Amino acid sequence: MTANPPYRWLAHYYDELFTDALSWAEPARERMLGDILPRVQSAWDLACGTGTTAVLLARKGIKMFGVDLSPIMCRLTRQKAQRAGVPLRVIHADMRNFRLPEPVDLVLCEFDALNHVPRKADLALVAKSVARALRPGGHFYFDVNNRLAFEKVWPSTWFLDTARLAVVMHGGYDRSRDKGWTNVEWFFREGSCWRRRRERVEQVCWTAAEMRSTLRSAGFDRIRAWDATPYFQFVPNMRPGCRTFCRARKST
Repeated sequence: MTANPPYRWLAHYYDELFTDALSWAEPARERMLGDILPRVQSAWDLACGTGTTAVLLARKGIKMFGVDLSPIMCRLTRQKAQRAGVPLRVIHADMRNFRLPEPVDLVLCEFDALNHVPRKADLALVAKSVARALRPGGHFYFDVNNRLAFEKVWPSTWFLDTARLAVVMHGGYDRSRDKGWTNVEWFFREGSCWRRRRERVEQVCWTAAEMRSTLRSAGFDRIRAWDATPYFQFVPNMRPGCRTFCRARKST
């Protein structure tokens, strides 16, 4: 058994294993951004993963860019855009200090990607980088896991399998560091044998007050938040307060 950095294996099999993300992400996006999307001409998908959102919005005629810290995710996003026949520029960069070639109308950071920064203080760095990337009046849209999710949902064991691999995930919450964690065990079929790999994913959490204060300090106003529970009926132990969708406007 060998240990790997986060998303070493998850990147390759993310779309195959987490197709349920599409069942909530698109309806939530339409609900939270429905009044502004028709006016969005350009957008950045921050921590774009395999590029699902970026490609979908590019198909709607929005000039799309993507940024991700994982080289594998960047490559998969480029391949997905090429297969879809849509223009999409992808940059390998850290969400805490990325810089864009031009300001945009919208920055998205979906699928709890914002929780993946290493430290609580990193939220301020991300907020400043996003504000720098937006035009005045542009919007920042993201979703986050909250402390309640790490306490009530993550201490569970999840099993996912396909014909060629099986994945077991077990998580918990480290109160002393205010972090949730998930240990991921991978089993890959190679001929008649199975090979085992392991990854560990950690996430930071913030209170609603911490997020609002950080966003305002970075120059955002009109900060809105929605509870995500109605979109996650398929998740055991999910309850109000576990996950939040947020939208903030860069001050004009």
